[in-house]
Amino acid sequence: MSATINNEDEVTIEWNLTTLVRPGPIQQHNDQTGVALIVLNQPLEKSLHVIRTLWNNASIRVAADGGANAIYEVAGQHGDTTFDNLQAIVGDLDSLDPITQEYYTSRTKPAAIIRQASQESTDFGKAINYVRQNSPAGPIDIVAIGGLGGRVDQGLSQLHHLYLFQKDEHYKQGRIYLFSGESLTFLLKGDQRKVHKIRVRDEGQLGEEDAFGKHVGILPVGEKSRIWTKGLEWDVQDWETGFGGRVSTSNHILPETKVVEVRTARDVLFTVALRDGKESGVP
Repeated sequence: MSATINNEDEVTIEWNLTTLVRPGPIQQHNDQTGVALIVLNQPLEKSLHVIRTLWNNASIRVAADGGANAIYEVAGQHGDTTFDNLQAIVGDLDSLDPITQEYYTSRTKPAAIIRQASQESTDFGKAINYVRQNSPAGPIDIVAIGGLGGRVDQGLSQLHHLYLFQKDEHYKQGRIYLFSGESLTFLLKGDQRKVHKIRVRDEGQLGEEDAFGKHVGILPVGEKSRIWTKGLEWDVQDWETGFGGRVSTSNHILPETKVVEVRTARDVLFTVALRDGKESGVP
């Protein structure tokens, strides 16, 4: 069954992805500056060039338990002080190495150690709650580093958190992005009256300066949906998508596209590849 869209009822939701991975202050969708960064427990070597930019752009920097080990292993233990201004380590702390804890609690501004023993929530969930409770300016967007990779069950759990912590249709508590080193993934709230306008290139930006690659996917993880797209090599209109049926993966952003437009009847995940740091303009 097809759906008719009345343009008079259209609501635009802006996503400016380029500001996340470019040096300089980040202007959020709610006009606040900065994002919160949560480091998860995954190896970070492959994406260190982008992580440094994300770290410098962030106004809140938190490690979820073993995520502190990950940043210590790529920086602190080698004398690299880039990530020494970690503000807190949050979780049940069953993965936190004593050497890592000693390192971050002995900095000029020591990291707070927040132990929450409950097994009813994950370390990622504990870190999200900590950020939301301690953001001085109110709701803040969150970028989680190391969000995908490793064990399949852990990866699916991270995707689950995008749904769990973004129930409000207007993202009133802030948006959450998962950064895997190879891609950026986030949740598009469903309502076919909404047009999600996702900026993947800045005006006047040359191809060799692109932060993002061409590959995108639109994944109906929670339930079936119908989607409309504009700006992709294989655009679709009123297209039913669902696991066990048709799923849009490995689509391509057109070379001339600066903003990808997506409408979706139900919540879906949008994922876009990052270009390799050696090829892009990302430091």
